[in-house]
Amino acid sequence: MSASTTRLPEGRYGRSSDERADHKLKIAGAVLGALLLALIGYFAWHYVGQNKISAEVITFEPGKDSVQVHLEVRKDAGASGYCTIRSQAENGAEVGRADFRFSGDATRIDKVVTLRTTSPGTTAELLGCHAD
Repeated sequence: MSASTTRLPEGRYGRSSDERADHKLKIAGAVLGALLLALIGYFAWHYVGQNKISAEVITFEPGKDSVQVHLEVRKDAGASGYCTIRSQAENGAEVGRADFRFSGDATRIDKVVTLRTTSPGTTAELLGCHAD
């Protein structure tokens, strides 16, 4: 007698173990990809959707012991919060920092605020705005 091997008919008795492993890896990859996409979407919505107050420094006028800052604030109607502004001296040292509060029903506020400094400031930098 001769020892011959017979192959089973292709596709008749189910998948091979390699095909099953490939299928499981594809499912795991799809699930992980969907979770990553959902996480990115959540952080994007939280960053854009929850930021109810934004502002921009239009101009500033440095003085001897203060800096006059023209600030334009955009916010949701009825939202309240504050914006933080700082000033630096010519050598880069911080000479003043303050929070300015904004509230009310207006959605756009133009306001000139005075930032007191410990020595002459050369800049007015908006650090950020936060809703209450």
